[in-house]
Formats: sequence, C-alpha cells, structure tokens
Amino acid sequence: QIAGEGSTSPLIVGERLYTIGWRSGRDHVQCLDVSTGETVWSVDYDCPKYGRKATGDQGIFSGTTPTPEYDEATGFLYTLSVDGHLNCWDTKQLGKRVWGSNLYDTFDVPQRPKVGRSSLRDYGYTSSPLLYQNWVIVEVGAKQGNLMAFDRWTGEVVWKSQATSPGGHSGGPALMTVENVPCVAVHNFAGLLVARLDEGHEGQTVATYDWVTSYANNIASATVQDDHVLMTSAYNHFKIAKLKITLNGAQQVWEQKYASKVCSPVVHHGNIYLAWQTVMCLDAESGELKWKGGTTGDQGSIVITSDDRLVIWGNRGDLLLADSATRSPKEYRELAAIKNLGSSDAWPHIVLANQRLFCKDRNGKILCYRID
Repeated sequence: QIAGEGSTSPLIVGERLYTIGWRSGRDHVQCLDVSTGETVWSVDYDCPKYGRKATGDQGIFSGTTPTPEYDEATGFLYTLSVDGHLNCWDTKQLGKRVWGSNLYDTFDVPQRPKVGRSSLRDYGYTSSPLLYQNWVIVEVGAKQGNLMAFDRWTGEVVWKSQATSPGGHSGGPALMTVENVPCVAVHNFAGLLVARLDEGHEGQTVATYDWVTSYANNIASATVQDDHVLMTSAYNHFKIAKLKITLNGAQQVWEQKYASKVCSPVVHHGNIYLAWQTVMCLDAESGELKWKGGTTGDQGSIVITSDDRLVIWGNRGDLLLADSATRSPKEYRELAAIKNLGSSDAWPHIVLANQRLFCKDRNGKILCYRID
C-alpha cells in the first residue's frame, strides 16, 4: 500500500491501520484494513510538501512526519501536518473532521533560530501529538509556550508550558512520573524539558537539561525509564546520556560516546538498544557497550518481541531479526535478513502488533508481514 510521502509510523488499532501522507499537494489521512491493506476510508486536505518556514535538507525528508495519535475512548484520531494543521477526525464516522486549527496561523510560530556555525534548518512540524486524559499535548514551539495542551473534544487551548523553547525535531513527548507527580518529557530545541501535568501546576517546568545539536537535529525521542530519561543525538553532540529526574531538576547519571541519530533508545531487561549505522547494546546501569553488529545506515528502529528477539528496520528497507542480549549476551547474533524492501529511506519506526510487522518508508510504501 502507498500512503503518501512522509516519515510517520503506522498506527495499529485492532484490525485497522491509520496513517497520513502527502501526495499531489494534499495530506491524505487513511484507514486501512490490517488483513488486506485495502482502504476503509480516506480524507484529505490542502497542505504543502514542506512547512511554510522550512529550509534545508529538502529531499532527505518530505511530507508528514508526526505519527497520528488515537483516543480509544472516543475513536478520535489526532493528526499534525508538516505545515501545522492540527486536526481531530472521528474514525467511527469514516474520518469526519471534528475540529482543527493551524498552529502557525494561531500562534504566529517563528522560524527556528540558527545553531552555532551550522546552517539554518527548519523542518516544519515533525513531533507527534500525545494524548493524556482530556488533553492532546503538542510541541508547538511558540513564544507563548513550547508545549501546549488542547482539549480532546474541542481543540481549545487548556494550558501552555512555562518553557518557551522552539521545537526540537521529530522527538515526540513522553509521559513519566516524577516523585508521584505526572509529567511529560520532550527533547526540544534547547534540550530536555520535563513539565508537570498535575492540577494547578500544568505546564510548570520540573527539569531542563541543555542539549543543543548542530542544525537543531534532536531527532530521537527521549526514552523514559521510571524516573530516568535517556537522551541521544549525533552530529556535534555524539553521545547518549542517562538522567535522573526529580522535582528539583535533572542530574546526569552517566554519559557515553555512543549515539543514535534517529532510533529512539529501547530499554529491555537491563539493556539499552540503539540502531544507527549498526545495532548496539549498552548496559543500562553504566552505559558501557556490550556488543554491536549488523548494518542499518542512518535510518534505523528497533522493536523487541516477547521472546527476547530484536526486529530491526533500516537503510532503504532492510528487515533484520537478531537475538537480544538476553539470548546472546556477548555478541550480536543475526538470525535472518530481508534486504531492499523499501523504495526510499526507512525513517519511519517499525511497528509490531497482533503477530504482524508493519514496515514503512519515506515514500509511503507500507508492507505487512505475518509472524508465524
């Protein structure tokens, strides 16, 4: 199935797959049947291929990057376009639009500033929306607030974060709990931001941690592990760090010279897995390298199966199966590989659901494999 250009990951809900992609001057929001790949419904709207203030790297990326968010209670699907269209669709009504607005228009969001000596980069909106209780949390990157919460039913702004940093890159917000306080963490332009979500303190800053990358390319999402956060990037900030978060701020636990450019760190049974150029396994307590192997290119993402295997998607459509360190503690052990499945960069993260693997590339080609 061809979903349209963009680096969004497929979203699986039961026997339905939701995706969004750009094609012929419009964003196309689609619902597919998981078993057949056939279109159940599709809606579209005018949207440029790049954000209105985008500059740099065009051709490496294109179309929609934020992955949609789904509300199980209502059946609402929330999407964000590269040009700031934040929309709510009713999946129970064949994609009927419930509400929508444009973040650029509403908040007069400026172009991202230049970082150091690196040339200016602005990629439009690339961070995925996140549903929490009655809010849709979005990294708006406006002077009024880096993060904003929108009412899930109406789209009205509920709160704005105290922090006002510009948006990062494609790293999306993640929920965490800090000393029994619900919080949200995001890797924005300036680094890590952790903000409170509890009543009366919505959007207040709990912790920040400076992490500025050349071209403002903080691509990988911050990974939350209890009250710790893992941050990583490439370029001039080629490293991974583990941070302890308290209500008094962030403290570095360790930092190592290993990095992931796109793949968000995956934590499993005391180990951390990264996929950038190669697959790496680090000790979660120390950050020390246990093993590395395989080839993924700049692209790369990992999911871990219930029987402790790694499924890796990288390069221009290479699908790899390897043992995790639980099964192979001393070396990378690849079990199977299928190469060149895609037609473009495998930027979208791979998805495993209901004994099926869903692989997507930047051109919007979606492949589904059943796991027997």
